Order: sequence, then C-alpha cells, then structure tokens
Amino acid sequence: MSEHAQDFILHLEQLAECDRGALAALRRSASFPPGAYPPAFPYVERFVPADSHADDSFRLALYVSAGLFALLPRHQAGQSLAAAFGKLWQHRKSDSVEKRFIALLDAEPEQLPNYLRQAVTLLAADGYGLDYQALLRDLNYWLSPWQREQYDGTTSRDKVRRNWARDFYRQHETEQG
Repeated sequence: MSEHAQDFILHLEQLAECDRGALAALRRSASFPPGAYPPAFPYVERFVPADSHADDSFRLALYVSAGLFALLPRHQAGQSLAAAFGKLWQHRKSDSVEKRFIALLDAEPEQLPNYLRQAVTLLAADGYGLDYQALLRDLNYWLSPWQREQYDGTTSRDKVRRNWARDFYRQHETEQG
C-alpha cells in the first residue's frame, strides 16, 4: 500500500496546485459519509482497487483522507495527525484540545470522519501539516469492520489508538523537557 498511498497523496498535492475545483469538491465531500458524494468520485475512485466494495475500509480511508487533505492541503512526512494535534495542544495550552483528542480516540468508525474533520480544521487554523500517507494507513485499519484480535487481545484499531495517544502525549513530554 505504501507506493499506492504515495501516488494518491502526490495526486492530491497536484490537485491542490492546479485544480481548485477538485479541491473544493473534495472539501465538500468531507461533510458527507465517506464515498457518498459523487462530485468527489473522479478524484478518488481511480485509486480504489477494482475488487473493492462500497464499504471497503481502504475505499473509505481514501475518501476520508482526500476530504481532510482538501481542508488542510499540507502533507508533512513523518508528522502523524496525533503529533500535529499534540503540538497544537502545547501551543494553545488548551484543555479543550486534549478533550477533543480523547473524544477522537474514543470514536466509533462511523463517527471518526466527523471528529477528524474538526481536528483537521483546528490544525489548518494554526498552519500545521500532517503525514497523509500515515493517516491513510491508520484509517484503513480503524475503519475496517474486521478487527481480528491479536494474541494480546488487541485489534488493529486499538493499536492505532495507542500509537496516536503515544504521539500526542510525546509532544507534551518534548515541550516539558
């Protein structure tokens, strides 16, 4: 998926540079359930595997990522959404940012796009970028209805939540010293 994800993010970056209408359609798609806004189809469906169904987690992750990218067209390799949000929390010194992050971590798959849209809007207001390839990978795990338990009882969704929590709170540790 890495090369495929890289191509998708490159496609989104090219749209941001050359096609404001496409970015507007993708931004508008963020207000709809993932993959349910037809004007966004021309920019995303070409990256959906042919054997994919409408509720395939990778397809949904592509649509969510595209909508979020349109809200904040600033790919920054290596900075996870949680790390960027942690920096925002430190910069604003606001408990409400931490509360929003905890609500995000607690979100069910159908709620997640809405919480992410709110988080990315806050990041955009302060000019933070994020790693959309990593976000695409994480969303694919989070949105999957098939959450097999590992030997330790965790699921892939649990692992994403833990990684995000670690990234978020590491920003606090970094700032504290």
